[in-house]
Amino acid sequence: MMGKFAATASALALLILTSLVLTILLGAQGVAQTTPAGQTPATPPVAQQPATPTPAAKPPDSSQEPAEEQSSSSRRKRVHDYKNWVYNVGAGANLDSGATRTWVRQGGFVAAAGVARNGNKYLGLRADFIFANLPLRDSTQELAQASGASTHAYSVTLDPIINIPVTKLYTGYVLLGPSFIHRSGSLNSDNTVPGSPCNSFWNWWGACQSSNFNIPLSGNFVNSSLNEFGYNLGAGVTRKMPSGVEFYGEFRLMHGSHNGITTDYRPITIGFRW
Repeated sequence: MMGKFAATASALALLILTSLVLTILLGAQGVAQTTPAGQTPATPPVAQQPATPTPAAKPPDSSQEPAEEQSSSSRRKRVHDYKNWVYNVGAGANLDSGATRTWVRQGGFVAAAGVARNGNKYLGLRADFIFANLPLRDSTQELAQASGASTHAYSVTLDPIINIPVTKLYTGYVLLGPSFIHRSGSLNSDNTVPGSPCNSFWNWWGACQSSNFNIPLSGNFVNSSLNEFGYNLGAGVTRKMPSGVEFYGEFRLMHGSHNGITTDYRPITIGFRW
């Protein structure tokens, strides 16, 4: 009986020992398969969270740039919807008035050139030089006992100018301001006797400025040279051409006086502005 129990205990101990050995061997084999010898067991990869993307540099707000550019463009258009400087040249004929009409025939040649500095679309300041031929009438030359004559007026004007846009093509304008007129003339082959009584022509001619009764005894009375101050006023209309140059027509009234002697004429000119 004791021998049978001993045998059973021995067999059970052997079974336990066998199971323990197998467990150790199987465990060592599993470790050998997952971790090669001489290498550190790989740490299982940790699930990486996707990197937070670095916010890209925000492009400049283009919604404001066009607005700013458009505003700047609008300002430029507003600033440049007129020319700062405007130049003009023209020619035409002149109609006389006042005492000048008594001695000068109509239709004398006129030439003009000027420049205007505009402060805005409507207001500017314009300076002009105007040459006007004032041919004496035949009856005047007979009264002066001259075979021929030449008479001219040179004027300088400085006027505020008011521009009145009517359409995109047509613009009107008016101007008014002071003027300086230099009138000169010469009589050819004059047979007037020095010291003769003055008449209305010689007064207008300027020969009797120093004496209201007699023509000077010197022969200088055949030449006239007068400086007069006065005013001028005028109006005109322009038509813009595709090139940007403007075609204009203008009418003016010129008046100058000195010592009771007057010069009045009305130049009508056509020309170009740019």
